Amino acid sequence: MSNLQIILNVAVLLVFVGILFIMNKKHVKFSNRVFAGLGLGIVLGLGLHFIYGIDSEVLAKTTSWYNIIGTGYVKLLQMVAMPLVFISILIAFTKMKIGKNFGKMAALILAILIGTTAVSAAVGILSATVFDLDATHILQGEAETARGQYLEEKTTGLAAPDLPTQIVELFPANPFLDLTGARSTSTIAVVIFSAFLGFAYLRVARKDEGTAATIKKGLDAIYALVMGVVTIILRLTPYGILAIMARTVATSDFGAIYNLGKFVIASYAALIIVFLVHLLILTLSGLNPVTYVKKSAETLLFAFTSRSSAGTLPMNIKTQTGRLGVSEGIANFSGSFGLSIGQNGCAGVYPAMLAIMIAPTVGINPLDPVFIITVIAVVAVSSFGVAGVGGGATFAAILVLSALDLPVALAGVLISVEPLIDMGRTALNVSGSMTAGVTTARITKELDTEMYNNKELGAQVADL
Repeated sequence: MSNLQIILNVAVLLVFVGILFIMNKKHVKFSNRVFAGLGLGIVLGLGLHFIYGIDSEVLAKTTSWYNIIGTGYVKLLQMVAMPLVFISILIAFTKMKIGKNFGKMAALILAILIGTTAVSAAVGILSATVFDLDATHILQGEAETARGQYLEEKTTGLAAPDLPTQIVELFPANPFLDLTGARSTSTIAVVIFSAFLGFAYLRVARKDEGTAATIKKGLDAIYALVMGVVTIILRLTPYGILAIMARTVATSDFGAIYNLGKFVIASYAALIIVFLVHLLILTLSGLNPVTYVKKSAETLLFAFTSRSSAGTLPMNIKTQTGRLGVSEGIANFSGSFGLSIGQNGCAGVYPAMLAIMIAPTVGINPLDPVFIITVIAVVAVSSFGVAGVGGGATFAAILVLSALDLPVALAGVLISVEPLIDMGRTALNVSGSMTAGVTTARITKELDTEMYNNKELGAQVADL
């Protein structure tokens, strides 16, 4: 009977996929198809959840099949992320979009990313304090205890690396290894390697225009090929969101969410406040924040459902360049840096909230000004090298808690609500990188304000 149920569940998913396919054939707007995929995924997920329950073997096997579409889609995006970063930054050099402003541009992007992460930590501390979060009052079940023990074993003897060590880790000793994404700092390493090649191209262009023209022609061809792959993958977005959302809702532990409701609410309150900070930064830059929200909504929605900053990178870059008017060089640098540095949600809000929650368990007053300042500083420094994939927030939390000499095992008490909170954190991470790109482009006068201010949504993300 269970095999028949699994087949029926997969058949329902395929029917919903068929609905989205028909919408595509009828030329329904891409954004509408994305939201339709989200809605259908929620409906399907709720149906599976209440029919089978999260501990059902049928549900586990069903979601494994759903992962072919959902997880498969995210992996395709991750597949193209490194080639996109590599070739796009090189192309920016060939189009002379970086030039003398390179140092200023990179410094501004990093300053905004790290600065907003420090602000995120402060907001996380405020939220944890206002909602009176305390890890000693949270009941731990078997899953939470097991998770805590795993984290404790994993971090035995671990010391949070100091800032010089973290900076050294950014450099690409083996760029071919980093092109595989093998390290948490691989994306930044690829950016650095691409920048070196870019400057080498400029050097060749000054000495041998013929050779430079040949190089540029080859890079243009590779860029067109990579962007073709990106466009093909992005057109699968509605189907990917459908499967991802169905799996997420179906496997969510609503009972645990209810029991830890105060932490979930506090987390989203902090995430929303930081998002408002992003809008404030744009406003102070002389830009309309409502326009930003409208034009970035699809990308933020995908980040929310996929829980992958790396997977969202192609949409992030294309939204910046095709809708928000950011130059290619800045969009690629801000999107790429945002994968490993200054993730406002995963490396900012979350570790700071945990630190404030856990401090009372070891007799530390979480309202001590010195402790608060220390937490903010440690969070900002530790935000270097946090991977833009699932588990990045846990890694960031481990670094921060270890640096503050707080018990890492207590981070396991939130495992049951981790997926729900991670959705909001990832969307905030992506918003932070886009905010850094738009603001930097505005300051360096490389923002196409006419495109940004155009009330029309602009080209569809999948067709940019």
